Amino acid sequence: MKEEDICVVITPVDEEQEPSSDGSVQGWLTVLGSTLVYFASFGFTNSFGFFQDYYQTHYLPDYPPSTIAFIGTLQTSLMYVIGPIAGALFDAYGLRWIYPAAALGCCCSVVGLSFAQPGALWQPFVSQGVLFGLVVAFNTQPALAVVGQHFKQRRALAMGLVAGGSSISGSFLPIVLSYLVPKIGFGWSLRVVALMMLCCYLIAMAISRTKEPPKPPTTKAIVKSLLDFQGYKDPRYLVLAIGNFVATLGLYIPYYYIGSYALLRHPSASIHQYLLPLINGSGFFGRVLGGYFADKTGRLNLLCPMTLLSGILCIAMWLPDQPGSIATVLVFVCLYGFTSGIFISVTPPAVAQISPDDKIGGRIGAFFMLTAVATLVGTPIAGMLIDESSPDGYTNMIIFAGVTLIFGGGLMCFGRILCERNLRKKC
Repeated sequence: MKEEDICVVITPVDEEQEPSSDGSVQGWLTVLGSTLVYFASFGFTNSFGFFQDYYQTHYLPDYPPSTIAFIGTLQTSLMYVIGPIAGALFDAYGLRWIYPAAALGCCCSVVGLSFAQPGALWQPFVSQGVLFGLVVAFNTQPALAVVGQHFKQRRALAMGLVAGGSSISGSFLPIVLSYLVPKIGFGWSLRVVALMMLCCYLIAMAISRTKEPPKPPTTKAIVKSLLDFQGYKDPRYLVLAIGNFVATLGLYIPYYYIGSYALLRHPSASIHQYLLPLINGSGFFGRVLGGYFADKTGRLNLLCPMTLLSGILCIAMWLPDQPGSIATVLVFVCLYGFTSGIFISVTPPAVAQISPDDKIGGRIGAFFMLTAVATLVGTPIAGMLIDESSPDGYTNMIIFAGVTLIFGGGLMCFGRILCERNLRKKC
């Protein structure tokens, strides 16, 4: 995702409280700080396609793609699971202690990964999969929540810009690593990345500001806000959650395997290392524009067709790709990055709009607990469908990605009808 994916615990803002700082210098500085945090944390997760390719060919060639993919999916799944806790801690304590601790955890896990030895699967599993996955939620959740405090009218746009930081990083880091690894080695390349992360965090901590909550939450309120499974009694919520689960099974497959696919299918093409940056780069526009147009047309009105279109692109463009010309793949990654970026950015506000204002955080947390399971198992299942001994060895994997996205999108369309039968209405 792998996009990766946004999971956010949104703190409702009472419009009768202090006036909104939409457009204020401090508000936009906080957006910049949160964007840098997303660049340094979730962006590294979005870059796992580079590691998938590198581990398969250099570091862990004796392990199947599905086993290697589990390292990356574990990062994102842990982010979803820990996300509600991170959101509740932010509500209680703000950024003062969360950002420094999260920065230390992320940088240390990347430095730890730099000392991993070839063939030792457990080392990247612990440092990259477990440790980085545990701390990344303490970056992404507060980074979005603090922006939500500063913006009301343009909140979706501001959050879309923040989420776009991970897409920029997902484009930038694979190119940087592809350039540095042959010159200074895998270990030192990661130490350079860790230093870049540290610089991003220091700037973010200097310019980001938390608005003081009107009432400090009690311990009981914090615990209650973590998860609220009562939403599954609402048919709209239940159908959307199941549809999101099914779609997420296939969502991150192109992010993880597009590089290794191009290397097998188009071995003479030298552009395979740029496919992941392209898919993440187009995802930036999907995240930002998706947030903007979702407020104009309706979150579910945009989310459902874009989910279906993501699956259709896999079946109609990626599956028919033939050896000899990589042009079709280039067009596919650009379009898929855009549509999947909309899916990632619009899902949380779509869930929020069918949740009571005082239960938004808990409902979104419970919603993404189910998504975490799909994130964890979807891409490894796809890896088990790969046959690297044949040029057509990725066919079953592509079909799996397309079918899950189309079926999941269909369920989400049904959920949209449950919300509002009139398809012309904003929903």
